[in-house]
Amino acid sequence: MANPKIFVFAPADESGENHPRLESYGCELVLGEANWHTPEGNNEDEMIGMARDAHALMGTSIRSSPITRNILEASSDLRIVAKCTVGTDDIDVDAATDLGILVTHGPTESNCYGVAEGTVAMILNRLKKTNERDASVKSGAWRDPSLMGRYLGARSSDGYEGLTLGIIGLGRIGARVSQLFQPWGMRIIAHDPFIKDERFKKKGAEKVELDYLLKNSDIVTLHCTHNRTTNKFMNSERFAKMKPDAVFINTSRGGNVDEGALANALKNDVIGGAAIDAFADEPLPADSPLRSLGDKISMSAHMVASNLYSGLGPGYKWATQAVLEALSGKVPNNVFNPDAIEQWKERFGGRKALPSNKEVESHPGYGPTDP
Repeated sequence: MANPKIFVFAPADESGENHPRLESYGCELVLGEANWHTPEGNNEDEMIGMARDAHALMGTSIRSSPITRNILEASSDLRIVAKCTVGTDDIDVDAATDLGILVTHGPTESNCYGVAEGTVAMILNRLKKTNERDASVKSGAWRDPSLMGRYLGARSSDGYEGLTLGIIGLGRIGARVSQLFQPWGMRIIAHDPFIKDERFKKKGAEKVELDYLLKNSDIVTLHCTHNRTTNKFMNSERFAKMKPDAVFINTSRGGNVDEGALANALKNDVIGGAAIDAFADEPLPADSPLRSLGDKISMSAHMVASNLYSGLGPGYKWATQAVLEALSGKVPNNVFNPDAIEQWKERFGGRKALPSNKEVESHPGYGPTDP
């Protein structure tokens, strides 16, 4: 049996443990030049050549070229594309499903919950004006009355009703945000047409329609995947439905927001402020209108999940485990495109591609625990 080939299109084995683990099972690795922090890396033609005869593709996010149908079709033996990140918007998932190729992702606690914690920090930063207060004191000013913060929770002592947090997308990250804000005494509402009513109750959020959420929330935070239906989901029409003093937060994917519409909404005081971690084009272009909005927006370089002792490491272990299970003829438990599973089973189910006779060991903590 020939050794299975794995094309690692965007390597991120920071621990130095995962590539040797794959090789210990007889896998041959071909490493690409891409790095998710920058747009440099292999182009589509180069990746087609590197993916030829591959049994698996794996890596972190890739910006030089998405994983296109042409790349997926470069090998008739391709079983899996394993991402170590939550997002799969850089993969043609529809093409993979058509071809019976599994796509897996890594919604690890360190990743998802890290994003949720970062979202909470961004919300508090906007509402409490911490950046502006810091800059004011450093400039020599003192107790600027224009830098009053906003009190989040309801108060029984004086009848203050508190703020309303609106969560769009109640998956792992959105649900965690809801849980983290429970002690604050805010009203929490959420919209997600793909989630059962029981989950809203379990996560402490009131289920509402999207228009109601936009019109009644003081904070709107976006937590949905990026696909054809969510591309520029937040646009001028939806920003116009928000309160004029509302804050908009996006820690999902940049493509979910019409950045021109957001810039106009902030510039013209349609909404009160924003905090953004992900952008449609990264790094953020020098001429982006979002750069010239001053204190109306706070931004970070798509690193809300970048935390010590977490980051991509746990997700890379998941990707490694998913590749080994797929090559042993088993369906991994973190499949993003479940519609491909039946066709995949017909093509590869029970068929081992690993030359090694040793069993694939399970990885502790592998696989989503809170769907």
